[in-house]
Amino acid sequence: MRIGSAAYLPSSARTLLPTRGAVDSVASESSSPLRDPASSGELASSSETRAADARGAGASATRQTRQQEQQDLQEIAELAARDREVRAHEQAHASVGAAYAGSPSYTFKRGPDGQSYAVGGEVGIDVSAVAGDPEATLRKMEVVQRAALAPADPSAQDRRVAAEAAAKAAQALVELGQLRREEAAEETARKAEARAETDDASEASPPGATQELGLYLQVARSDAPGPLLDIRA
Repeated sequence: MRIGSAAYLPSSARTLLPTRGAVDSVASESSSPLRDPASSGELASSSETRAADARGAGASATRQTRQQEQQDLQEIAELAARDREVRAHEQAHASVGAAYAGSPSYTFKRGPDGQSYAVGGEVGIDVSAVAGDPEATLRKMEVVQRAALAPADPSAQDRRVAAEAAAKAAQALVELGQLRREEAAEETARKAEARAETDDASEASPPGATQELGLYLQVARSDAPGPLLDIRA
């Protein structure tokens, strides 16, 4: 039986009811498009899925953005703390080293916020001995040692500089002791020479004094009156 042919039946036949099977067949054929996979219900479900996927992608991007912001904030905080630490460290060297230390120089890193932060630094310091003056060298090396160890957390390089200054201070102390012994020996020699000159002068003075005494006695005798004459009978 062909679908739709009933519209073209003669009028006498229109009073005849179709069989139950024919009605069911027609109803089934007429309702079959409602079960098409491409129905509006499935299209709506697909649209909702795409919208959910879009929302999920947006949420994921938001989470990534927030995570990046948190990482940036943490990095900035760490850089700021490092900057303060480095500057305090180098300023301690410079302030204690005084005339023997130079100005601090820094190595910088740019943070996520575009600011530059000090992440390293150094201070030049003079560790040379004072030529010909071990006492001045000793005083200088004491200052250098204090400057090298001035920060709260001296670096390995700081400790090496302090050790070098300590070695030069010890050498200066030895030289100073030798110099003082030499000066003491020279002073002793000068005093001995002075005593010898004094002794020589003392030994030469008695003969001169005796000669002068003899001349005095001769003069005294020449001035004395002659013997008196005894005029008594």
